[in-house]
Amino acid sequence: VPAWYRDIPAGEIPHWRAPGVDVGVIAGTAGSGDQAVAGAMQREHTEPLYLDIALEPGARFEQPLPPGHHAFVYVYRGEAQVGETAVPSQRMAILAQDVEADSVQITAAAGQPVRALLIAGKPLREPIAQYGPFVMNSQAQIFQAVEDFRAGRLG
Repeated sequence: VPAWYRDIPAGEIPHWRAPGVDVGVIAGTAGSGDQAVAGAMQREHTEPLYLDIALEPGARFEQPLPPGHHAFVYVYRGEAQVGETAVPSQRMAILAQDVEADSVQITAAAGQPVRALLIAGKPLREPIAQYGPFVMNSQAQIFQAVEDFRAGRLG
């Protein structure tokens, strides 16, 4: 697909809420059924999910995940239980790609709030090269993108 960029101001990010849970839905959809909240961005080819999750002490959040998606949880404040695994602050839990699993459960440890990111999407199944905000398939494409940016050709 053609390259693109979109800045999403905090005020434009929808939220899914439940007692003790506040989820900023940056991409994809949080929750399910009638209670689902669509995020600020959707992409049909990769179906990204990008959730910023705030949990009060002891609160629990469960999110459906499509089979085959790669996913991880990054805890950036407090300590969470991801399924049965304790994940401390500034650590990531890479979720197993189990076709039988259909969701992930994140629970805040008792006595402390948690902030975490849940990120998932369809695997691209192609090489990835990254430099700063530029993501391409090869280093040669990265060099060309940087040159195009410097020359003002990225629009």
